[in-house]
Formats: sequence, C-alpha cells, structure tokens
Amino acid sequence: MKISMDIKPVTYLKSQTADILKQVNETHRPIVITQNGEPKAVLQDPESYENMRNAIGILKLISQGEEDIRNGNFTSQEDVFSELEKLVDSDNG
Repeated sequence: MKISMDIKPVTYLKSQTADILKQVNETHRPIVITQNGEPKAVLQDPESYENMRNAIGILKLISQGEEDIRNGNFTSQEDVFSELEKLVDSDNG
C-alpha cells in the first residue's frame, strides 16, 4: 500500500471531493488530509469506520476481562456450571 497516494492537501479535497469520496469508498483506504503540509484529518468510508469501531470495542472488552482476571474478579467455569445445574434442577421441581 502506497500511503503517499493517500495523502491529499485540503485544497485538493475542496476541488476534487467527488473523486476522493469515490476513491475512499472503492479502495476502503483512508485519505489523510493535510493543511499547510501537516496532517489535520482522516477521511474514511463508513464500512471501514464501523469495522474499526467494532474492533476497538472488542479490544476494550478483552482488556476489561484481562483486568478482572488480574484482580481476581471472576467465577470459575466449574462454579458457573454448578450454579446453572442448581437453577435447572430447581425449575424442574
């Protein structure tokens, strides 16, 4: 992937908006928008953005789970199944 092709100045964005949107949606690669030679924004297609947000959400959940394990805040599989069996047995009378 050539990132240099995915960096455009804000003036290019202003004059070629439709072309940039087409490129982003066809390639699913983000475009870095620069102003005065410095990166100022990233333009990304909605599907890739949603996938990124979902991935970040999953990573946060994994991180929270790992922290719970480190802090001893968990229930063993054996205890979970034992409690489930008790609930099923009590429901079946």
